[in-house]
Amino acid sequence: MPTSDTPGKQLLDCAGIALDLKTPVVMGILNITSDSFYDGGSYLTQTAQLKQTEKMLSEGASIIDIGAVSTRPGADPVSGKEELGRLLPALKALKCYFPKTIFSVDTHLSKVAKASIDNGAGMINDIYGGRFDEKIMKVVSQANIPYVLMHMQGVPADMQINPHYKDVLKEVKDFFLQQLSKFPKTYHQIILDPGFGFGKSVEHNYRLLAFFDSFREFGYPLMAGISRKSMINRVLHIQPTEALNGSTVLNTVALMKGADILRVHDVKEAMEAIKLVEALNS
Repeated sequence: MPTSDTPGKQLLDCAGIALDLKTPVVMGILNITSDSFYDGGSYLTQTAQLKQTEKMLSEGASIIDIGAVSTRPGADPVSGKEELGRLLPALKALKCYFPKTIFSVDTHLSKVAKASIDNGAGMINDIYGGRFDEKIMKVVSQANIPYVLMHMQGVPADMQINPHYKDVLKEVKDFFLQQLSKFPKTYHQIILDPGFGFGKSVEHNYRLLAFFDSFREFGYPLMAGISRKSMINRVLHIQPTEALNGSTVLNTVALMKGADILRVHDVKEAMEAIKLVEALNS
């Protein structure tokens, strides 16, 4: 396991494109599905995908995370064939138009990860953290690209039906320890994500956020994916469309507790939060 002094801790190699994490960065979300919880159906055409990617990049995104399968609570599973049918045309086009951009692919299937890497993806974002398809760990470690290891209790179809823990913080950390042990000792391009909203109650989410900085003990970069989620909406009694301000507030908290990557729908506002927190810290 790396330490804070490990070379490359703040510099990741995303298929030949360097990602410098000395200052926090933004991962912009590009959902190419019809049923995502916030912007489902907005980016189904290639024109819409290119326009939204260009917008997020112009606002300061360092990574674009492409999701071809909805992982909202209650979402139905999608076959690998269908996922690739949605994903590859979009990835190929985006990589052609934006060749110097880091594209992450949100998938938990090893064959989708392999095909994505073969077509230019520089990062894999796995909501199961290797729990669904353990072969994905071999795929990313052999390609030596960054891998987002996220925690989720259950599966999207049932994860928000009475999520329960004796100690959510301890159990998420135990999961990280277990999954990290499955990687080759020479592979360190790992990003940890506690999985806000994935099999957690509102209380679980806020406990994880309150102690987010304790995940630093693993020595890996940390990602926070809070954008427009129910941990905001249920507290404020609003809809995801109204949750921009709440997202910015909690992204700011995550930054102050050590987040290296903010995964967001709204890049401009997240970049502003980063700049302000950096000014405070300096």
